[in-house]
Amino acid sequence: MSGRLLPRRRPAPGTRPFARRAGRLRTAALGTALAVVLVPVLAACGGDASSANGSSTLKWASTYFPTHWDPVVGGSGAQFRELALVYASLTRIDENGEAVPDLAESWKYNDKGDEITFHLREGLTFSDGKPVNAEAVKAAVVRAQEQEDSALHGDLTSIESVEAKGLDAVVHLTQTDYQIPQLLGERVLQIASPKAAENPRKLDQNPVGAGPFIVTQIVPGTKAVLKKNPDYWDADNIHIDNVELTSAPDTSTIVSGLQTGVYNFADLDPSQADSAKKAGLDVFTLPGFNASNISVNVNKAPFDNEKVVDAVRYAINRQEFVDKLTFGYGEVTDQPFPKDYVAYDPESEDQYPYAPVKSKKLLAEAGYQDGAIELDLVIPSEDPQAEIVQSQLAKVGISVNIRIDKNWSTPFFAKDLAFSLYSTTGRDSAVQTLTAHFGPDGPLNLSSPYEPDGFEDAVAKVRQTPLDDPDYAKTLQAATRAGLESDALIFTYSSPNLFAKSKSISDLPKNPAHINWTGVTISGNG
Repeated sequence: MSGRLLPRRRPAPGTRPFARRAGRLRTAALGTALAVVLVPVLAACGGDASSANGSSTLKWASTYFPTHWDPVVGGSGAQFRELALVYASLTRIDENGEAVPDLAESWKYNDKGDEITFHLREGLTFSDGKPVNAEAVKAAVVRAQEQEDSALHGDLTSIESVEAKGLDAVVHLTQTDYQIPQLLGERVLQIASPKAAENPRKLDQNPVGAGPFIVTQIVPGTKAVLKKNPDYWDADNIHIDNVELTSAPDTSTIVSGLQTGVYNFADLDPSQADSAKKAGLDVFTLPGFNASNISVNVNKAPFDNEKVVDAVRYAINRQEFVDKLTFGYGEVTDQPFPKDYVAYDPESEDQYPYAPVKSKKLLAEAGYQDGAIELDLVIPSEDPQAEIVQSQLAKVGISVNIRIDKNWSTPFFAKDLAFSLYSTTGRDSAVQTLTAHFGPDGPLNLSSPYEPDGFEDAVAKVRQTPLDDPDYAKTLQAATRAGLESDALIFTYSSPNLFAKSKSISDLPKNPAHINWTGVTISGNG
């Protein structure tokens, strides 16, 4: 469950988590520029969202335009929301954050909880006409586990093998794990046509799924045009005929583009929220699991000294991140979960409040005089988060040099950096989120293979607890509490999933972390 960096809302490259307790993470190979897919093009952008023949067009300006259309490569980052236009999964997440049927109409565990059978819907096909069956599920899992540039290796460690029996995909697990329906809920295993996936490079240019829409044109990094998939299993509840997905230009142009009808839906930077409201647009948030953190490497000085780590914790004023970066739309956080989520641990709340005087005292106790510590904060691109960290640590006598490395992903996921920033969009499985941050193989754990004492046992207990067990919440929160004993991450703030749309688009379902177009209508002008 690799998360993704949010350097001012741009997607990070996919990454490959490393094998169990391995000391280093194998980094994903970055894809080369994709060739333009030349296929019939729909009508040009602009004008009304509803055409003369009654068809409706979603014109979406996205800050997460896919860098990869192969879901195995691109599925780990926030672009999974855009990939979900094309691909469906075994399950999806409802407004309560619970797994509900998608390609699989039902599932059942065995008595031990180490095997789960997903029963697929009858008569489904991919957009290339190939059948959606258990063989397709098996092929998707194998590819996610074995493809060289897969970003999903570490997400599927509980899956030992998949046995295909017609429409029944029997998933054999390495351990008792009742998280699997959540884990496979819409982003970790978006399923591509096995035939198309025989050539992953071609699939990356011409996606073939069984989702609500079919791609008809891609201009890499710029634009994608899609049409409604009449064979999608829930097509009767998809009321959008065409989609024009555009890579968002500078955030300052989004509002004017919405006003003029170039777009009718857009990811919105918080800095543009007020102007969007004044323009008469619908500005709204969708629930999510976004969390930003400061990542430190306890295997490298000076963070091999616990007092230095605690000093940095007490030096951080989380409210400043919220005020300056989210314009009040975000929230301070010291955990990877929002406060109203089942995995949030109230006992761990505000464990390290802003206390610069205490921070200085800890540095002195660690043997560091004022100004004795100088750190390189390595990030992939300009990011105002880094400037806030630099300013706050300067107040306690720690000097920070901001260093931009466009190849940042290589040293970060190889655990070679000592000090960096990371932001994630979370995962549908709470356990997956926890292990990614705090586990010994966690891609977000810069200190791998370090993990806090008791974390592994706490997570194993969660896996062994059915989600409907009355003790599930208590058990899950205990695992969160164990993870937060880690010295490797200092959480700062949660950014909002903020959007703006024209009033012609009806309200969207509030599925946590996802954008769901089921039931959404577009009427009148865009």
